[in-house]
Amino acid sequence: MSIKPLADRVLIKSAPAEEKTIGGIIIPDSAKEKPLKGEVIAVGSGTKDEIMVLKTGDQVLFGKYAGTEIEWEGDKFLIMRQSDVLAII
Repeated sequence: MSIKPLADRVLIKSAPAEEKTIGGIIIPDSAKEKPLKGEVIAVGSGTKDEIMVLKTGDQVLFGKYAGTEIEWEGDKFLIMRQSDVLAII
């Protein structure tokens, strides 16, 4: 991975949204719920006030509107501060 988060930021690959159909109606991608869990792909080095608790490979839960979505080489990722991560699962 050539993306290296800075300071207390982490790079997360979101888990795919679950496919749901209701009585034969397929819900389009734009109407699907945003996934709230993912895998940590890369972490920054932390700051002098906050050490990095997360590490590469951790499965995490995060807030619905947390982070900034980016697309890199055809894959979608989220970049967010470590404090936006709610839990490690």
